[in-house]
This record gives sequence, C-alpha cells and structure tokens, in this order.
Amino acid sequence: MSQNKPDADGHRGLVVNTASVAAFEGQVRDPRGPWEPPGELRGPCSGHTSSPQVGQAAYSASKGGIVGMTLPIARDLAPLGIRVVTIAPGLFNTPLLAGLPEKVRNFLGQQVPFPSRLGEPAEYAHLVQALAENPMINGEVVRLDGALRMQP
Repeated sequence: MSQNKPDADGHRGLVVNTASVAAFEGQVRDPRGPWEPPGELRGPCSGHTSSPQVGQAAYSASKGGIVGMTLPIARDLAPLGIRVVTIAPGLFNTPLLAGLPEKVRNFLGQQVPFPSRLGEPAEYAHLVQALAENPMINGEVVRLDGALRMQP
C-alpha cells in the first residue's frame, strides 16, 4: 500500500481491522447452558479484554491486542499516508451464526437494543465505505453493534 500513488492530500490507503465488541465486554454465553456448537460466539477476530472467561488469558490478550494496536499503527503509518481503523462489530448474520438454531439467532438479535436484530454484512460494508471516504477518521475503533453491551 505504501507504494500506491498518493492522492492530492497524500492519502495512499486505508487498513480496516475487525475486532468484535467482545474485545470490550467478553464473550456471550447462554446462562441456561452450552449450545451445540458450544455456547460461545466469537467474531472474525473477536477478543475479550474487560470481562474474559476463565482460562482464556492468551485468547483475550491476542484478540484484545487488535484494539490496542489501532492507534499506534495508525501513527506509524501516517507518514506514508496510510490510515488504520478497527471496526468492532456486534452480532452479525454471518456463516458463524448460521450454524446456530434459528431460535438462538432470534434470541441473540433480540438482545440488540436498536435495531433489535442481527446486523447484516451489507451494514458492515457500508461502514467500511464511509470510513474509506472520510480521511479524518484514523486510529479509531468504531463500534457497529446497535448499542449492544455483552455480559461476561
């Protein structure tokens, strides 16, 4: 990307990381017991740093690191005209959730304050487009979660 020809403002590109809201609150577990597959949901690069589950320190550190590295890497790449942004999506209608029973997916969607449903991949893509179009957004972690705050 550093080899790209810069635009009039010196901008060469945008790096978008995915970190999941679980990087802030922890994983979701069904209080009634495990699901099939096991009762944990992880985003594509999810992590949990604030309220980790027992025995998952390495997992928490590695995934929470995505959030923690966003600003330093943005500063490192700024002289090259490259921006870095991390998106922390909540619960999205992805192949990961497709393996869960419909009843469970509906329950998860109802946990989202507004809109009370699972997010759609097109909504994630829309945010990526907005980030790409706004050169002042750099070094930020953007939550895309309908105001969802996960319980440990």
